[in-house]
Amino acid sequence: MRTSFLSLFVACGVIVNVSGQNVELCQGAYFTEEQGKEFLKKHAVTTRLEWETRGQKIRQQIREGMDLKTLPAKPTSKPIIHSKREMDGYSIENVAFESMPGIYVTGNLYKPLKKQKSYAGILCPHGHGENPHGRFREQTQKRCATLARMGAIVFVWDMVGQGDSRQCEHKMAKALKLQTINSIRSLDFLLSIPGVDPERVAVTGESGGGTQTFLLAALDNRVKVSVPVVMVSAHFFGGCVCESGLPIHKKGDFQTNNVEIAALAAPRPMIMISDGDDWTKNTVSVEYPFMQSVYQLYGKKNLVESVHLANEKHDYGPSKRKAMYAFMAKYVGLDLKAVTDSQGNIDETPSKVLEQKELEVFNASHPRPANAVMGDEAVMTLL
Repeated sequence: MRTSFLSLFVACGVIVNVSGQNVELCQGAYFTEEQGKEFLKKHAVTTRLEWETRGQKIRQQIREGMDLKTLPAKPTSKPIIHSKREMDGYSIENVAFESMPGIYVTGNLYKPLKKQKSYAGILCPHGHGENPHGRFREQTQKRCATLARMGAIVFVWDMVGQGDSRQCEHKMAKALKLQTINSIRSLDFLLSIPGVDPERVAVTGESGGGTQTFLLAALDNRVKVSVPVVMVSAHFFGGCVCESGLPIHKKGDFQTNNVEIAALAAPRPMIMISDGDDWTKNTVSVEYPFMQSVYQLYGKKNLVESVHLANEKHDYGPSKRKAMYAFMAKYVGLDLKAVTDSQGNIDETPSKVLEQKELEVFNASHPRPANAVMGDEAVMTLL
């Protein structure tokens, strides 16, 4: 993953959008590390009112920058769900549903086999990666299956242009807008499942999926717990058009960064998981203290945590998943013992990795619906 994602770095600057207007973008390593640190110092807040006033401006710029001040009409079509497989303690189903008329979100639904009075619901957006794409990668399948074995209903869906979501290219100019719409509609779908407790809803993803995680938590208060992994950075703004390809961080004299956006989750529980080999290497000394200061304004400093793995790289590997499992168990009421061996170690062995063809939604038996909008130009027009 790391090589393919790092290759997506782009410089910041002024580009011309589809309407011919100049827009300011903040992409890649827009700030130096020192500039990122100084930005957070400059924007430190001392009162809850001061923070919430700034938070309103940040949310407003996200929505205006995406041209998403109002959501498109929610389709009334029924989800496509097929190919249920019962595994060791959980089941998997292949799912598609419309987020907009003619736009299909594609993914997999993981459910615990053990019946419960209610279930936590967890969204799992994935990061960039090839061969296979993120939804089919081992680290993603292990994460979703293990959370289901712990008692959660889990939904993972494709990034735009990846997996089954081949209606446009991933680097389509408004990918960020479409992915955000898909995230919100994925939350709608998750909450429509009988038994999902709306007070126990969480989201966790890594890298580009980490961007989706903190954007959804910032924009939708239905998210009660968030776990952004290897992404929250004071100086790095996302290396792909699907993260920073629209002007959500800057307009005129107004400037924000991903740390402030992630902090909009306060005071809802959040754990920041970082490593020593990417743009999150300064989390302990830069990003986490800022986050604590925001949570402290609510008297909830204990609800934000940090796990920094200085010797690890940019992924959602076993130790990062271990930290996430414990946090989810604590804050959305999952059974950590269900996935722990006699020595107290997380045992992901029963969480099987399936072949891509087993998890795909659209195939010869289940073709893509005839109303699907195809091609970048058609999708851009719809957006």
